[in-house]
Amino acid sequence: MPDPEAAVSQPRYVRVHPADNVAIVVNDGGLPAGARFECGLSLAEAVPQAHKVALQTIAEGAAIVRYGVTIGFAARELPRGSWVREDRVLLPEPPALDRIPLATVVPAPPEPLRGFTFQGYRNADGSAGTRNLLGITTTVQCVAGTVDVAAERIRRELLPRFPNVDGVVALNHTYGCGVAINAPGAEIPIRTVRHLALNPNFGGEVMAVSLGCEKLQPERLGLPVLRPEEPFVIRLQGEEHRCFGDMVAAILQMAERRLERLNARARVPCPASDLVVGMQCGGSDAFSGVTANPTVGYAADLLVRAGATVLFSEVTEVRDAVHLLGARAVSEEVGRALMREMAWYDDYLARGGADRSANHTPGNKRGGLSNIVEKALGSVAKSGTTALRAVAAPGERVREKGLVFLATPASDFICGTLQLAAGMNAHVFTTGEGTPYGLAMAPVVKVSSRTALARRWPDLIDFDAGRIATGQATIEDCGWELFRMILEAASGRKTWSEQWTLYNALALFNPAPVT
Repeated sequence: MPDPEAAVSQPRYVRVHPADNVAIVVNDGGLPAGARFECGLSLAEAVPQAHKVALQTIAEGAAIVRYGVTIGFAARELPRGSWVREDRVLLPEPPALDRIPLATVVPAPPEPLRGFTFQGYRNADGSAGTRNLLGITTTVQCVAGTVDVAAERIRRELLPRFPNVDGVVALNHTYGCGVAINAPGAEIPIRTVRHLALNPNFGGEVMAVSLGCEKLQPERLGLPVLRPEEPFVIRLQGEEHRCFGDMVAAILQMAERRLERLNARARVPCPASDLVVGMQCGGSDAFSGVTANPTVGYAADLLVRAGATVLFSEVTEVRDAVHLLGARAVSEEVGRALMREMAWYDDYLARGGADRSANHTPGNKRGGLSNIVEKALGSVAKSGTTALRAVAAPGERVREKGLVFLATPASDFICGTLQLAAGMNAHVFTTGEGTPYGLAMAPVVKVSSRTALARRWPDLIDFDAGRIATGQATIEDCGWELFRMILEAASGRKTWSEQWTLYNALALFNPAPVT
């Protein structure tokens, strides 16, 4: 086993592909000018950790290559050993969607992985939950404060009587009224709210709180009525509510009946094929595509082999690498669906006077990512190597098994919300710069791309993939370890965000006008 201290002190870089003319610095704190690597390369200037160094002199206008792909062009000559900074890299054009080969390199079906299970909650519709939660759907922001008061009282007064229930989640959002509810695009937030209520971690126990006068009437959600004799909607403007106390009491009364049924449930062995695992990244750095995302990709392959569903998302962080996914589409039909979602998002950004370059954040730049192309090539590693089986639009419920592209914005909060609506019951989130992200509806396993982050945030990061960069572990080692951690989290083991009850608010994607 390599000495980790020696790996940190000795100048070290990572080159992803033999064709690359740049590499990223591994050492914590970066390296000073004059630092010499084992291969004889000497730094012409100081280079921060995770940032790129030129392995050879790159002429002005020449391609800068990482992952074996052109990520940009040199804005000026970059001498060997120089720092390849963001301002020295010109952004290339994105791949033309109408010229991308589809279903040309379809991977063979992987060898099935049998015998892996988790302890979950079996639902009447055949799905399985990884948590046993009461969800309270809201139809409009106007009722959010009331539902929050009721949810807190449920936690304090009712949950102690129902020890088998993991918690209560208020599905609050900013939609429902003051919107052009019949405009193109309005179907996205509406179906998202509907499918959030049907997430497998809620066990089918639907209840909703409405104001009464809002545009998004409960009937419009089309929620299934499992027990016609039992109301599942409370309208706060109903004449039976004579005061605020009546409203809260009605919510508690409806919740109590559902808590009784949820409390009667118990964890049972479920095959790994019942998992719907969402993959996402946030606060990415140049290590993300070398350590964390390939680890997730390896685990994604294991999940697919076990029959599970893997949700891969974030349109703008796939757009510049979409040719890699298009070739892996299981059919031309699936490939065309992928291109359709990419084109829709190109148009959406153009209407707002933006393009995919607007995705790139100050944190990404600080972490060594020069542009969205480099970020996308690292992001797509989360998809693993299996065939792309299906494509879903924002807000849709996913029913297919295997690798599925769920079209979402790259915003962490919106992407997580849409993955929950798609049926996600477990989540994996990679980060390089760090984020205390968490979801109340599903366990989130947070994976760091650098060991330094895992050490600095030991009570927020669940899995350290940075060991790959220093040679202490392989992608295969980490992939198997993460796969087993996902099964443990699905079986009830609390992740750090759950231990802290550290949860981000739901965020709907609404491309339609607001009135």
